[in-house]
Amino acid sequence: MDEKGKAFAAPAAMLVEGRAEGPLLFSETALSFWGGVDPETGVVIDHAHPLHGLCLAGAVPAMPGGRGSCTGSAVLLQLIVNGLAPAAMVFSQREDILTLGVIVAEEVYGRSLPIAVLDPQDFVRLEGRKSLCVGSGSVFEPDATPVRGGELATSVDRLALTEKDRDLLSASVPRATSLAMRIVTRMARLEGAERLINVAQVHVDGCIYTGPASLDFAEKLAGWGGRVVVPTSLNAISVDQARWREQGTDPARSQAASALADAYVRMGAAPTFTCAPYQLNDAPHRGEDIAWAESNAVVYANSVLGARTMKYPDFLDICIALTGRAPYAGCHIDQNRKARLIVDVESMAGCDDSFWPLLGYQVGLLAPNTIPVLTGLETAAPSSDDLKAFGAAFATTSAAPMFHIVGVTPEAPALQAATGGATLPVLTVSHADLLAVWRSFNPVAGEPVDLVALGNPHFSAEECRRLAELCRGRRKHPGVALTVTASRSTYERIADNGIAAELEAFGVTFVRDACWCTVMPPIVPPAARLILTNSGKYAHYGPGLSGKEVRFAGLAGCVEAAVLGRSPDAPPAWLTG
Repeated sequence: MDEKGKAFAAPAAMLVEGRAEGPLLFSETALSFWGGVDPETGVVIDHAHPLHGLCLAGAVPAMPGGRGSCTGSAVLLQLIVNGLAPAAMVFSQREDILTLGVIVAEEVYGRSLPIAVLDPQDFVRLEGRKSLCVGSGSVFEPDATPVRGGELATSVDRLALTEKDRDLLSASVPRATSLAMRIVTRMARLEGAERLINVAQVHVDGCIYTGPASLDFAEKLAGWGGRVVVPTSLNAISVDQARWREQGTDPARSQAASALADAYVRMGAAPTFTCAPYQLNDAPHRGEDIAWAESNAVVYANSVLGARTMKYPDFLDICIALTGRAPYAGCHIDQNRKARLIVDVESMAGCDDSFWPLLGYQVGLLAPNTIPVLTGLETAAPSSDDLKAFGAAFATTSAAPMFHIVGVTPEAPALQAATGGATLPVLTVSHADLLAVWRSFNPVAGEPVDLVALGNPHFSAEECRRLAELCRGRRKHPGVALTVTASRSTYERIADNGIAAELEAFGVTFVRDACWCTVMPPIVPPAARLILTNSGKYAHYGPGLSGKEVRFAGLAGCVEAAVLGRSPDAPPAWLTG
């Protein structure tokens, strides 16, 4: 009952139609299903989330929306196929990633669950309630009467298709193409798009193995005649394709992950296998419309390169690659790229590279679904790797598709350019804020380290060079594994210039193709207790994905730990001085 003694009922926009009932799991914190929910059990594994340890199967989770990884769609699809999905889902904002997972389940497997969006004022009234019904354009308690209509009623279809678009939906094209086009147009209508546009390239994140459903979907597309029609790169996969046998990873899962990659390559995608496609030679240019998935890649493309992409969910990425068409919505539109929040960063003299992931993580918390513009960093001169680290951490805690930094990123030469002249709310980031993030990653300091994990996102050639400088003349502790994930192209570069051999002589192990969000044991040693990383992204996702304790330090601190066998004893001096 609400404050007036009446059972709850409110109108809702239905992103996916249907009717279901279940116990309510309420949270005001968004959740990334990838790294946040186990697809084999339905249990929330994100250690930092309020629903940690609870099972979503048969329940009605209500949260602001998704966040973080684009692979959440694949996790939800696997939950649906496994019979472990929520009964329904309720959000306070339009949500694309999880919705796409349900759309694919409907289109390919004939299974579904309703997804509803409540007005934020109605959403907060859900807290404390026991169970919910979703359907009939309403969210309501079982003993209430559904309420329909109002501003939240599903919008009128405004999508105008060209003759070519209609051909792509017809029986004259391969089955994979028409299926892909149905999915693209469904998502375009949910976005409120008036038309579709051509894209110059696609980066596919759906090649990550999340279970049999991800492999089955890709093999169906390949078997139904799917062929990409624009240049298409592939994200990091779940296995080092050439060396998984010598690495000793699980044969069944490794073979499935490799088969998934092969299915995308058969459709014409390039075997780039990197979560940092902006490091490739054919990175997009400013103003170019592209369709990238993978959260850090999307944020980097929009923010640093000035290219234009929405945060495309896994599976929608390959659908766009098969059709060459994408919704004209989101960050493809000028106005949607403007900042809606100013974040003023306190001066932090003498900071090291740990500053950028800590800052990105904190800014994401301040702007969970809003594009921010940062001030106070006009003279910081961050490198591309600094911006990569910032963006990856930001994309972990925020659902926003981009950020601006005044005087740094291309669409923010001045504050007014980033805001469009609007008067915006202002939040601040202080030393104390970043120290709190550091301590959340490092509740205990000076602990024995078993593994130093670097390369989330994939290490660049420049990061490998810097790592070699820090390791030169030193000896790695025999009890610590030091492993770097990198793309094939980056490894070839550092092999050619001798850096790979130097690092391997120190004791570094390289894993290509895979990334820390996808690697399998024994790359993460089963007996290991504690992992140290310089990635804000992996510091967040690592505990849930690996089952290990994960700590955070800058790159120099990680090398020091690899030599001494212990994590840093204290925060960096710049953070506490």
